[in-house]
Amino acid sequence: MSKTWDAVIIGGGAAGLFCAGVAGQLGKKVLVLDHAEVLGEKIRISGGGRCNFTNLHSSPANFLSLNPHFVKSALARYSSQDFIKLVQTYRIAYHEKHQGQLFCDDSAKQIIEMLMGECTKGKVQIRYPVVINAISYEGGEWLIQTDGGVEHSRSVVMATGGLPVPAIGATAFSLDIAKQYGLRVIDPRPALVPLSFTSGEFENLNALAGLSLPVRIAAGSKGDRY
Repeated sequence: MSKTWDAVIIGGGAAGLFCAGVAGQLGKKVLVLDHAEVLGEKIRISGGGRCNFTNLHSSPANFLSLNPHFVKSALARYSSQDFIKLVQTYRIAYHEKHQGQLFCDDSAKQIIEMLMGECTKGKVQIRYPVVINAISYEGGEWLIQTDGGVEHSRSVVMATGGLPVPAIGATAFSLDIAKQYGLRVIDPRPALVPLSFTSGEFENLNALAGLSLPVRIAAGSKGDRY
C-alpha cells in the first residue's frame, strides 16, 4: 500500500523549506519535491550572496494586496523578530545595512543550511531533482505524478515562486496549475528589473554608483508612474 503524506510541498526554496520545517515539527509527514539540481539557489544569490533575510521595519503597510487583512494576520502570527530569533538560534552573524535591511555577515548559504536544519528536525523528506508531470485530486486525496512514480497526499503546497530568474530554473509551473483548477491568474509582469547599458553609456553614470534614494519613474505608453 502506498504511503500517504500529510503534505507534499512543491518547491525547495525559502518558502517551501520553511513551510516544510514548521509542518514537520508539528508532527506532519512532509515531502518536498523540487525540479532543480541544487536547492535554495535563489537564496544563495540574494543580497549579493549574503541574503537580505528580513527587515526590522516590516509591516502591513509595506505590502500590496487585494486583502490587506491577510498581511496583518500573517505578520501577527510570525513577525520579522520571530525569524531573527531563529537566525540567532543557529548562531548566524548578521548586520543591518540600511533602512532596517538585515544581511548575513558571511554567506547566504547559512540561511539555506538553517532551513535544511529545520527540515531535519521535522523529519522532512526532500527529493530533487524531480520532474512533476501532473497533479490531480481523486478519491479525497491529491495525486502527484512524478518521473519517479505517484505520490499520495492529503494536501499540496505550491511554493515554486514566480518567474524572476529563469536562468536558475524559475518556471510558470504554479501559474499553470492555478489555471488548471480555475483560479483567476493576473498576468505577471516584472517588479524588479535591471537597467542594461552599453559600456559607453554606462561611463556617464559612474558618479552615481552606490547611491540609493527614493525616485519617481514614468514608463510605458501611458506614462504610468511608479
